[in-house]
Amino acid sequence: MKLFTNFSKKFALREKLIRFITMKRLFAKISRNLLSFVGLLSALISGVLILTILAIDILGFHINPYIGVLVYLILPTFLVIGLILIPLGIALEKRRVHLQKGLPKEQALPKWEIDLNNPSLRKRFAWFAAVTAILLSVMSTVTYKAVEFMDSVTFCGQICHEVMKPEYITYTRSPHSRVHCVSCHIGPGAPWFVKSKLSGVGQVFAVLFNTYEQPIPTPVKNLRPAQETCEQCHWPQKFHGQQLKVITKFSEDEKNTALKTVLLLKTGGGDKASGIAEGIHWHMNIANEISYIATDEQHQNIPWVRLKDLRGNVTEYFAPQESLSLEQVLKYPSRRMDCMDCHNRPTHIYRLPEEAVDEALLADKINPKLPFIKKISVELLRESYSNNPEALEKIEQGLIQYYQTNYSYIYVAKEEDILRAAQILKEIYSSNVFPEMKIIWGTYTNNIGHQNSLGCFRCHDNTHQAKDGKVIRQDCDQCHNLLAFEEEAPKPVIEALPMR
Repeated sequence: MKLFTNFSKKFALREKLIRFITMKRLFAKISRNLLSFVGLLSALISGVLILTILAIDILGFHINPYIGVLVYLILPTFLVIGLILIPLGIALEKRRVHLQKGLPKEQALPKWEIDLNNPSLRKRFAWFAAVTAILLSVMSTVTYKAVEFMDSVTFCGQICHEVMKPEYITYTRSPHSRVHCVSCHIGPGAPWFVKSKLSGVGQVFAVLFNTYEQPIPTPVKNLRPAQETCEQCHWPQKFHGQQLKVITKFSEDEKNTALKTVLLLKTGGGDKASGIAEGIHWHMNIANEISYIATDEQHQNIPWVRLKDLRGNVTEYFAPQESLSLEQVLKYPSRRMDCMDCHNRPTHIYRLPEEAVDEALLADKINPKLPFIKKISVELLRESYSNNPEALEKIEQGLIQYYQTNYSYIYVAKEEDILRAAQILKEIYSSNVFPEMKIIWGTYTNNIGHQNSLGCFRCHDNTHQAKDGKVIRQDCDQCHNLLAFEEEAPKPVIEALPMR
C-alpha cells in the first residue's frame, strides 16, 4: 500500500512537472517574439476587463454609455486581434528559427498534425477545446450585448452627446418616450438594420471630424417608409369616427384669462375592402395614392399633387409658381405621401414659447393666478441670449425682478410660486433652444394643423388646380367642425354667486 502511495505521488509530481514544462515552453514560444507577446497581453487584459464589466452589468449596476462602447465594441476587437496574433507570432517565430538552421522554405512552415492517440497532445487539445468554449461563450454574450446596446436609447441619444442632445431631450418629453429609437428609425428585420449601421459609419466620421450639419437637417433622407414602422402600432384602417379636442390658450392680460377652442376632429380613415375614405386620415386610406413634389428640402413648398383613387382615376393639381413652370417642377423628385408628411415631429417635438407656457399653465406647473405671468414668461423666453447659462440666469432674475418691482406684495406672498415658475421657464428654454446646434425657437416646423406653420395649407390653399378646374379646397369642415373659438370658459355657478 505504501509503495502504491509513493508511486501515485511520484506520478502526480511527474504530471505536474510535465505540465509546468509544457506551459513554460509555450510561454517561451510566446515571449520570444514581440507579436505573440503583444497578442497575449491584448487578449488577457481585454478578457479580464470584459468579464469584470459584464459581471457588474449582470449585477444590475448602471454602466456609463461610454463604458458600454468600450466593453461591447472596442475591447472584443482587441480580444479577437490578440487571439489571432498569438498563434501567428508562434508560427512566424518557428519559421524564422527553421530558416536560421538553413532548412528549405517549404519545411520552414509549421506542420499541423493532430494525433489524439498522443496523451500529451490529447490533453492540450482538451485544454484548447475548453478555452475555445469559454471564449465562444464570452464572445457570444458580448456580441448579443453589443447588438442590444447599439439598439438602446442610451447609445442612440447619449453617445454623441452634443450632436444628439436636442433630439434626446425632446424624445424623453414626447409621447413616444417609452418607444426605443430603433423601433421608428430602423424597424423590424435585418436588411434595414444593416443599412442603418452602414449609414451610421458615415455619421460617426462626421462627428469625429466635426463635419455634421447644424442644425441636423430634416426631413431625414432615406427614412424607412412609415407603413413599415409607424403602422406597426398605428393602423390607418382603424382610424374611424370623430374626436373632441379642447385647446386651451391663456391671454396675455393681467388675469391670464383662459380661452377655449373646441374642435370636433373628423379623424376618418377606412380601408380598401370597404372603400370608405373620409376625414383627416382620408389621405392615408390605402385605397388612395397621393404623391407630391416639393421644391424645398423641408417640404414646405408643394406646387404639384397627384391623386390616384380606388378606381384608378388620376388627377394632377398644380399651383402656379412665380419662378418655376410646370415642366420645371416635374423635374423634381416626387414622393408618395405617408404619415410623416403631416406627423413630421411625432417624437422630437420642439414647442414655441406661447404653446409651452400655455401647457405649463394648464397643468398648473405655473400658477395662472400670478398677474401677467403669461405675458412676462413669453417675453423672457423670446429674448436673445448668447448662450444657455446666460439665458437661464437672466430668465430667473428677470421674472423675480418683475414681481419685486411691479407686485412686491405678491412676491412676498407667492415667492414659492414665482421661484417654481422661474424653474419651469428654464426647463422650457433648455428643452427647446440649443445654441450649440443652432436650434432656436421655430427652427423645426411642425406640419400638424396649420396654426404655427403652413401645415395643411401647403396643399389646401384653393390655388392647386386640376385641368378640369377642380381645386384642392381650403375647407375647414373637411377635417373638423369648429364648436367654439377662443371663448372664455363660463365660471362655475358657485363662483358666480355674489358674496353676501
